[in-house]
Amino acid sequence: MNCDEARLLLNASVDGELDAVQSLTIEAHLRSCAICRSVCDGYQRLHTEIQSRGQYFEAPEDLEARIHNKIGAVKRDRTGHATADRPRFFSSRFVALAAAAAALIVLTVLVTSVLRRPFTASELVAHEVVAGHVRSLMAGHLMDVPSSDQHTVKPWFNGKLDFAPRVKDLAGEGFPLLGGRLDYLDGRPVAALLYKRHQHTINLFEWPTQERAKPQSFAINGYNVLRWTQGGMAYWAVSDLNDAELAIFMREQRK
Repeated sequence: MNCDEARLLLNASVDGELDAVQSLTIEAHLRSCAICRSVCDGYQRLHTEIQSRGQYFEAPEDLEARIHNKIGAVKRDRTGHATADRPRFFSSRFVALAAAAAALIVLTVLVTSVLRRPFTASELVAHEVVAGHVRSLMAGHLMDVPSSDQHTVKPWFNGKLDFAPRVKDLAGEGFPLLGGRLDYLDGRPVAALLYKRHQHTINLFEWPTQERAKPQSFAINGYNVLRWTQGGMAYWAVSDLNDAELAIFMREQRK
């Protein structure tokens, strides 16, 4: 099983919807793939968060009876004669619409399966980065060290990482520093720095790399992601901020 095949089953695995063979195959892949394991961990945390904080409502006990009564109700015309509502016509139309909707869903799945291409390594990490950003906003773990002082944030990472992250204060440029935290991406612990732009939060992830890459941009599920390398470090910025302002943030970080 490769990463593309595994990604299609991760949600079902977290929800306990796979059969025994698929479950064993997924478990074997996750043991050997740190990237998919990290993504699966994110799904698991989200699953737990929804279960613990989600709101559930029970339908009234008489709802089913009332629905049946509505469907089987009769109408009376102005002369007082009872005329049967058209349950058969309604049922036939409903079935036809349901069948058409089901056919459309199947067609969409088939077309997606045919046209879908494998993710590149950068795209896989970009999806991880977005998942890390969303987790930080949902799980209340936005910062381990809340501070706008770069001289407070940077030393906090000493002894927690095997590298010293670059921390810039960009308040003068309209991107104030909020703090930092530890995270786990691309199969290793990384530094996550938090910045603000108006009402938008920016996560900037950093870790060492030997790769030299030109800046890349991604748009994933409504989030913009920018990736670049500089001075032996990989930088990934993600936010729901518009791509033009996120590009300004990257430019200021690269100075």
